[in-house]
Formats: sequence, structure tokens, C-alpha cells
Amino acid sequence: MIRFYFESTDSLDLKKTEIKNWLHQVISDESFELGDINIIMCSDEYLISINKEYLSHDYFTDIVTFNYCEGGKISGDIFISIDRIKENSENYSTNFTNELYRVMVHGVLHLLKYNDKTEGEKKIMTSKENQYLAMIS
Repeated sequence: MIRFYFESTDSLDLKKTEIKNWLHQVISDESFELGDINIIMCSDEYLISINKEYLSHDYFTDIVTFNYCEGGKISGDIFISIDRIKENSENYSTNFTNELYRVMVHGVLHLLKYNDKTEGEKKIMTSKENQYLAMIS
């Protein structure tokens, strides 16, 4: 089950059913089963406190993902900074919704064991993001 939460930010008018179906399809296409995923949208301040406390990172980021997957069942918490999404959409000349969807699927791809530490991994991750964004955008 996929759930949405808002912490230290205004609620967004999301197409929740469409997003849930899309992310469920992403997980199925990667041959995994949906467990429990919480998508928590928050402010920069809220996310940097999570980043500092749990990852010892003292910088702003658009997403922090906590993986609780077991076997082939995909579960986790995906924290997304709405402040970063707004800024990224301006910096990358895309609209807010597309940037939000990109970051959502990015978090799910992390749960599916994709990484983005190296240039090669980043290319694969971006390719997967683009592939799955084409399904909803």
C-alpha cells in the first residue's frame, strides 16, 4: 500500500490514485511486489533534520529514502522536500508536477536496489526515471 503524508509543508492536491497505480506498475515491471511505502512530503528544514539525524549529512537534498524491503516485497519511507522540488523545477525548466513525479520514482528505484553513486549508476537511474515518467507524464 502506498500512503501520502505532509510534514511541515502545505498539503498538495495530488492525483493519489493515479500515482499509486503508476508506482505499483513500476514495482511490478521490475518483478517485485508492493509492500508498504510511505511518501512523506516536507519542508527543507524537516528533511535536513532527518538527513542530519539518521545519515549524518548536513546539507539540503530533495529526497531521503529509508529501505525496509524484505525479499521481493518493496517497502520504505520516502521523504521529499517540496522546497527542493520547487527550486529544481525552476533550475531544470520543468514543471513542478513532473519534477515531483521524477523524485517519487527516483525514491522507488532506490527501494528497487538502483543506486546513483557513480556516473554509470546515475545514467542507469536517469534512464529508468525517464522510462517510467513516460508512463504517467
